[in-house]
Amino acid sequence: MDWKAVSPYNPKLDLKDCYLYDTTLRDGEQTPGVCFAGDQKLEIAKKLDELKIKQIEAGFPIVSENERKAIKSITGEGLNAQILALSRVLKEDIDKAIECDVDGIITFIATSPMHLKYKLHKNLDEVEEMGMKAVEYAKDHGLFVAFSAEDATRTPLEDIIRIHKNAEEHGADRVHIADTLGCATPQAMYHICSELSKHLKKAHIGVHCHNDFGFAVINSIYGLIGGAKAVSTTVNGIGERAGNAAIEEIAMALKVLYDHDMGLNTEILTEISKLVENYSKIKIPENKPLVGEMVFYHESGIHVDAVLENPLTYEPFLPEKIGQKRKIILGKHSGCRAVAHRLQELGLEASRDELWEIVKKTKETREDGTEISDEVFKNIAEKIIK
Repeated sequence: MDWKAVSPYNPKLDLKDCYLYDTTLRDGEQTPGVCFAGDQKLEIAKKLDELKIKQIEAGFPIVSENERKAIKSITGEGLNAQILALSRVLKEDIDKAIECDVDGIITFIATSPMHLKYKLHKNLDEVEEMGMKAVEYAKDHGLFVAFSAEDATRTPLEDIIRIHKNAEEHGADRVHIADTLGCATPQAMYHICSELSKHLKKAHIGVHCHNDFGFAVINSIYGLIGGAKAVSTTVNGIGERAGNAAIEEIAMALKVLYDHDMGLNTEILTEISKLVENYSKIKIPENKPLVGEMVFYHESGIHVDAVLENPLTYEPFLPEKIGQKRKIILGKHSGCRAVAHRLQELGLEASRDELWEIVKKTKETREDGTEISDEVFKNIAEKIIK
């Protein structure tokens, strides 16, 4: 049996050299109310490294001394992933990042007319000059440099091309299209990335998508289709406002639906999801795609009958591939096959008439408001089986 079941209409993408860089420890931590302790940051970083993420954005060094200590503990761990830090286009920010022994920085400044007028009170030429000086300064210190145009998806395309082409000429290794408000459509992200890619010679394009309209994952994928090489992610999709592109959704959508394996150790996705859930204190909905507690649970009799024959009838891939587990739930929709399966698991034998009676009583019990735990089910069965 194969491990996945997908639509024959899905395209196979040629995404050579594409990779993910994770910002759980920076943008994820900027979720209101989230504050990772230093040892928690280190543990998450180590787990991201085990996941085989190429780059980890470990934090924002200028924020505090404790932030710098946490980042330095990560850079001192000898992880395989490159460790990046965020900095504004300011020398003092870059110097603080250098003090943390990071491999590179993501330096950013806003470029949209809205941000220029109401936040920065500068024109684009002034902002561009600040950005180029920052890129040049960081490159002079031997860093990997990604230049990010904040609010890029509300910036005129000619300005996006101009400033990112200039960043490449000043040594930027990667330039970012930041959908800061999550207001781009997949078609817009594709168009921006495809047009920008025509004007760059070697710098990679990265996409950093927010989820305000629920488009972060699909926008990221359309960015890749348009020519981007890197995607910014967070575990569980945490981040400011509605969050960022969820790493588990990006990784598995590409692997399962688009037949492109990013080379990640996906079997620990659920483990790292629960780790971040615990430390962030942001509860994962039980039906959250892929890593939710109940997404591989089955109750409906029609579904259960088929799943017991072949799980791929009602599962897009085998749950073990991301460290999940399948579970047959008993309730008002359960049929004989599910009940017989649970009886067998509990080591109980019932005649056909007894089985029908157990099914009937199970349905009635659930409709009366009682959840069918193993203990409840066992009590039902033992009262009926003679």
